Amino acid sequence: MRAILDRHGCTDIQIVLSGGIDEHNIDGLIRSGVPVDAFGVGTSLDVSADAPALDMAYKLQEYARRPRRKRSPGKATWPGAKQVFRERGPHGEAVRDQIALAEEACSGEPLLVEVMRDGRRIANQPELERLREHCARELQALPSYLRELQETNIPTPFPVAYSTALRALVTRLDADGP
Repeated sequence: MRAILDRHGCTDIQIVLSGGIDEHNIDGLIRSGVPVDAFGVGTSLDVSADAPALDMAYKLQEYARRPRRKRSPGKATWPGAKQVFRERGPHGEAVRDQIALAEEACSGEPLLVEVMRDGRRIANQPELERLREHCARELQALPSYLRELQETNIPTPFPVAYSTALRALVTRLDADGP
């Protein structure tokens, strides 16, 4: 198709492929050299082919500024309002995340930002271009094995730790009982 368009002087027409494609199809098309300018991905953005329904449950972590914890085996939760701190290597690469209580000060960059309170927006909405740039930087900062489409033989997942204060809160709540 590209050759036909080019041969007839239509070099400015872009080719967009769409319809039932996902990241694996796109990867294969690009690797095989298909001349395409863009992809239209719809269904695969919001529905997982292997699990098309989103099974989730709301688990209360804090109520009236008091931490709450679900203790059921296999369903236990980490109580309280939390913050995630990302520690980076010398070149800005993500090396470890730490989940801590919201009021804690930990090493690393805090990742969670409050944008709503009492049902109202409290933060300005960033421009789309700034969001794109931020997303691209953060993806690039992840270890390469997390950015690969193919599964790798990395024996351990990305390191995530829980702060000492968060662990102490769990211990205290568990000791206090239901």
